[in-house]
Amino acid sequence: MRIDILTLFPEMFTPLFESVIGRAVKSGKAEIVITDIRDYTLDKHKKCDDTPFGGGAGMVMMAQPIAAAIQAVDPEHKAKRVYLSPKGRVFSQSVVKEYAACDRLLLLCGHYEGVDQRAIDLFIDEELSIGDFVLTGGEIPAMAVVDAVMRYVDGVINGDSLMQESFAEGYLEYPHYTKPREFRGLTVPEVLISGNHEKIDEWRKKQSEEITRKNRPDLLKGDNR
Repeated sequence: MRIDILTLFPEMFTPLFESVIGRAVKSGKAEIVITDIRDYTLDKHKKCDDTPFGGGAGMVMMAQPIAAAIQAVDPEHKAKRVYLSPKGRVFSQSVVKEYAACDRLLLLCGHYEGVDQRAIDLFIDEELSIGDFVLTGGEIPAMAVVDAVMRYVDGVINGDSLMQESFAEGYLEYPHYTKPREFRGLTVPEVLISGNHEKIDEWRKKQSEEITRKNRPDLLKGDNR
């Protein structure tokens, strides 16, 4: 899988090349290409933003550098092109799986007050939001999307982990424990050290349901259990 990220601040993406995602890139299981939009502006001072028509606070990213950058990295439109925006559909685990099925993704990171609408209309397939809040730019949302999607690329992580985590079956994940058995007065639940895997599975299922009911009751709508 290849993911292209278009940004004004390529240095922000250093964390993507560490840990699990970094190992996937180094091993050739995935490819992440960071493109500096400033390299494609026609302005001799590398300017990529200007004041908005109609007035208002802040600056708007210009269409020309974005269009040129997209056409340079994806000239045949083989990638699903996504603009990270508070106005987009909300990112969820179902969207993660949808994106993971793509051979290529292209993520456009906005900044300042946003992006000239013409760049979106002409070159973007969809807008995507990671939640009902506003950030200074699309770089952090883009990293979240890459991290979530890359986990579903073959060989990046153990397949069993994907089946036993939050949202895998519509519930939040159960609590985890490791050594030592006692820590600052708190002990590991006896069922987890009983060796009875049927009881352990029942406990984990019950914990998942209780945590979901407490923290995300919206996920239980339509559930008959």
